[in-house]
Amino acid sequence: MLTEKFYEVLKNEGVVSIVSWGKDEPHIVNTWNSYLVVTPDERILIPAYAMRRTEKNVKENNRVKLTLGSREVMGFNDYQGTGFVLEGTAKYLESGAEFDMMKEKFSFLTRVLEITPLSAKQML
Repeated sequence: MLTEKFYEVLKNEGVVSIVSWGKDEPHIVNTWNSYLVVTPDERILIPAYAMRRTEKNVKENNRVKLTLGSREVMGFNDYQGTGFVLEGTAKYLESGAEFDMMKEKFSFLTRVLEITPLSAKQML
């Protein structure tokens, strides 16, 4: 599901926005492209330090939306820059092999946000 262009975007820095919603209004939190780690089965692991509201929302409703992009990657019709919108499900990891691997890469994390994409659409 994740295309070669998606992986190319990840190689360049840019802002990632994660939208979650529980009983209240949607909540947005940001991170960086360079913090995303994609597993062989295409789950996305994100180091979480704060993200407490996102965690609360995910416990109530595990659906999330995620956007990311880069000005450095050529998009559709030879336009400079491209981005993606992903929809998926999320959960938090607090232990295990993937948590340990992420903790080695990002010592600041307290948990890992795991997103399982259900769709990924290139937007630009």
